[in-house]
Amino acid sequence: MDLDQLVFGLDLVSTFAFALVGARVAASKGLDFGGILFIAAIASISGGTLRNLFMGQQPPWIQYPWLFAPIFAAFLITIAMGKTQDVGRFALSLDTLGLAVATVSSVQFALTNDAPLVAAAVLGLIGAVSGGLFRDIMCQTEPVLLHRETIGTACLSGAIAYLALDALELNGAAVVVIAGLVVVLVRELSIKYNWNLPKVVKNP
Repeated sequence: MDLDQLVFGLDLVSTFAFALVGARVAASKGLDFGGILFIAAIASISGGTLRNLFMGQQPPWIQYPWLFAPIFAAFLITIAMGKTQDVGRFALSLDTLGLAVATVSSVQFALTNDAPLVAAAVLGLIGAVSGGLFRDIMCQTEPVLLHRETIGTACLSGAIAYLALDALELNGAAVVVIAGLVVVLVRELSIKYNWNLPKVVKNP
């Protein structure tokens, strides 16, 4: 498969995952239909947009307008559900899938555009977490990225795993799958065991 097509395919999957979670968060906050659609779009395409802009490329949604299709599908699904309960475990799992796919897609995009290894790892992180960060800020929710579940650590671990395996010249599909699984494993373990990065302890 052509690398550009693979990156686009991965972007399509992560776009839907992030859009659905974003729409659910917006609905749980009581936003109207316009707000739900807007948050779904921000949550799903801002990471890829930043990634591409940092590499001097057009945002993916300009190159591939079809990326708006999964956003609109996520919006319709959320409206059809007609409920505003908090985001559940299924949505968290979907968000984890989006993080894994976006990390792999972003690192691969960076490498195919001749980014240095450190920059590729950073772009992998940016491409994965930016949408969720903007989503939480705009919904006036304390960003999950900044205080729990080691989201950034999970994505950075997957990015580093991708770069390490790619340096060993392993099969491209195997590199994608293993790096994605690293993201999923770290995130899921952090949720199950309530792992967090160290925090500054308040004085009594």
